[in-house]
Amino acid sequence: MPIDLDYPLAAEITRNVAAALAEDIGAGDLTASLIPADRVARARVISREAGVLCGRSWFDRCVTSLDPDAEITWNAADGDRITADQLLCEIRANARALLSAERSALNFLQLLSAVASKARAYADALAGTKAQVVDTRKTLPGLRIAQKYAVRCGGGGNHRLALWDAILIKENHIHAAGGIREAMAAARIAAGQAGDRCKFIQVEVESLEELRVALDAGAMMILLDNFTPAMMCDATAFNAGRAVLEASGNVTLETIRGIAETGVDRISVGALTKDVKALDLSMRFVK
Repeated sequence: MPIDLDYPLAAEITRNVAAALAEDIGAGDLTASLIPADRVARARVISREAGVLCGRSWFDRCVTSLDPDAEITWNAADGDRITADQLLCEIRANARALLSAERSALNFLQLLSAVASKARAYADALAGTKAQVVDTRKTLPGLRIAQKYAVRCGGGGNHRLALWDAILIKENHIHAAGGIREAMAAARIAAGQAGDRCKFIQVEVESLEELRVALDAGAMMILLDNFTPAMMCDATAFNAGRAVLEASGNVTLETIRGIAETGVDRISVGALTKDVKALDLSMRFVK
């Protein structure tokens, strides 16, 4: 499934894999050295539980970085729903290289598939509403782009990538700036100086009164922080389509549908990338 991205995915895969292999192999894989250097091996990757596949390119790069002649045949694409006991791919490669790459390759595939699977569950819960689930900056250090890619594979959307590509005025910024109006005025100046680098300005509000102030200040994107469903309904009625409204704060799979039905446009969920249990996948050598 092609995913339209506006960040440097190819360069990130190269960086991620190089770091992972250097961390795991270091000066050399002592156990793999027990295998004859010219031996060729075949292996299969099997899913042990249902989910959404993600991370093929990271997996492939781990293997081909150690054996450029490796052959990997996939039976599912990133973004595909997979079932328990499904054959995901078959590999033919140098045995030493495959053994050395195995853990890093599976780590990427299991983590990113887990993120995509969680995003898919949240996105499915919003079916029929106008709301979109989006991620946050609560990602594993060094793997933000990879995890945000996985969210997209699962049907979710991306919030800002980092501190450098958008402005999100939060409670502490508002206090430090002297108020919402003052923070918004300063944000417009900063965005103008950043040019195309700044994709949007968003302001966080904690009450209906702060929502009114933000709208009066010209806010076009507003984050409703820990609003109750009743407050969200009031907010969407008062907003009347003037700004994009995003709900945030302690959102769960059980509560997200009710939040969407209040009429908000986006719902941000840190758990998409922060609280993730690896999808159970397995590699087995075959004769």
